[in-house]
Amino acid sequence: MRILPRRSLSAVGRKRKRRLWCGRRSARSMWYRISGSISGGPLPDGSVFAPFYTYSRRDYVVIVATDEDGNCLCVRQFRQGIRQVTTEFPAGGIERTDGREYGPGSGAAASEDALEAAKRELLEETGYISDDWEYLLTVPSNATISDNYAHIFTASGCRRSGEQKLDETEFLNIRKYTPGEIEEMIQRGAFQQAVHIMAWLLARRR
Repeated sequence: MRILPRRSLSAVGRKRKRRLWCGRRSARSMWYRISGSISGGPLPDGSVFAPFYTYSRRDYVVIVATDEDGNCLCVRQFRQGIRQVTTEFPAGGIERTDGREYGPGSGAAASEDALEAAKRELLEETGYISDDWEYLLTVPSNATISDNYAHIFTASGCRRSGEQKLDETEFLNIRKYTPGEIEEMIQRGAFQQAVHIMAWLLARRR
């Protein structure tokens, strides 16, 4: 990445300037889209930061789930980004009905309802269901470089309803932890998903 001086902008015409602000798709798959572009506008001193890379992925849900004894339902799975097995809450992508995996849809009907997605993901990943759901927050997943959102829910009084129904690329184990154990893992850096930590803190404030 590099910083372009102020004169680089003044030297180009209006049409060229418009092209500078347009994203250039760099990579795309069924799972993500990465775009490189000049930043959305000049910095306060008039210079331009380029290229700036952003990525698109599905919106998703995170569920802070507790069973009838107050234990937290968590899953453990290998995460490629940090090359470690992580402990986290059940979570997963919101399904689309418009044939797209990410990006703006063709209206509200293009995406699965977030609560329905949360219920589905909890059942698929853990085999548990709940009759006591609460919506907490919708927040950008990573506002710096990503355009997707996380929808945070709690599910209380969860009870076993069946077996896991994992996708072919999912390999995860269910673990139960007391609230005190969750707190201890967060304190020593063993609960490695930032949005999931935020979800836990929001749930504890209820």
